[in-house]
Amino acid sequence: MASNRGQGGIQQLLAAEQEAQRIVNAAKAEKLARLKQAKEEAEKEIAEYRAQLEREFQKKVSDSTGDSGANVKRLEQETEAKIQNLKTEAAKISDDVVAMLRTYVTSVKN
Repeated sequence: MASNRGQGGIQQLLAAEQEAQRIVNAAKAEKLARLKQAKEEAEKEIAEYRAQLEREFQKKVSDSTGDSGANVKRLEQETEAKIQNLKTEAAKISDDVVAMLRTYVTSVKN
């Protein structure tokens, strides 16, 4: 009878060990599933945030270059005005510069 009890106790221990192993395996599987779910949620949030930042960036880019045709035209007008101003100033002093250069080139100093 003592051996029956010993056998029964061993069987109970083996059953308990198997049950504990099943619980541990189920917990590991649940943990892995939760980690996978958390990773997917995080990737979704990252994608949404990235898309939001991209939209904001595109809006800023379109706002700053939305009237790029007008900016180009304005810059061309300013550049042309500056070129004309330089030509006018050069024309005013070119005769004086030529005369001054002629004087220095033709005068001999000892």
